[in-house]
Parts: sequence; C-alpha cells; structure tokens
Amino acid sequence: MPGPGPWHLFILRPYTLADDRGEKGAGEVKDHIWQRVMDIGNYILKSGATVRDTAKVFGVSKSTVHKDVTERLPKVNAHLANEVKKVLEVNKAERHLRGGEATRQKFRTQHPV
Repeated sequence: MPGPGPWHLFILRPYTLADDRGEKGAGEVKDHIWQRVMDIGNYILKSGATVRDTAKVFGVSKSTVHKDVTERLPKVNAHLANEVKKVLEVNKAERHLRGGEATRQKFRTQHPV
C-alpha cells in the first residue's frame, strides 16, 4: 500500500499545554479546543477553504479560526501548521480575485443585461 498522499489527515496526540497568555484564571486549555484546532487545520488543508468559509463550517468566528491556526496549531502540530499556512497564503494572494467576482455576480443579478 502506498504511503499517505498530500491530503492525509493528522491525528491528535496526547499533550498538556498551559494557556500562555498569563490571564487571571488561565489554566490548561480544554481538550475540545485542541481537537477543534486539529479539525480546523485538517479541514483547511483538505479543502483549501478560506478563513471565512472555515468559520461558517465550524460555527466559530473568523478571529477564532485565525487564532487557532496561527497560535494554537503550531504548538500542537508544527508540520500541519506550516501546510495550513501555505494554503492561507494562497487564499490571501487570491482574495482580490474572489472579491471582484462576488461584486460582478452581485451587479449581474441586480442589473441583468
């Protein structure tokens, strides 16, 4: 059987990381948050989704997705974080194209020719 392809999923491994923000009452981050971080990372890598699309799928804010992939994911899985970063950089480079297409579609439906 051949090895994993470029879209293989990373699995969550046991860890204990304390919240490093130093806020009052900050203890260990809950396991469900770390599972969400891994799920978000795998989803972005597999689908090439934008932060906005990912936030809709997981029912969290864009800020949460961004924090998960830029701050939390490198602590859990550095390799996955680097792969996700590449996808997000491509999305950022193409965002002006997606925005232009959205505007074009908007005016096409409002003012048909």
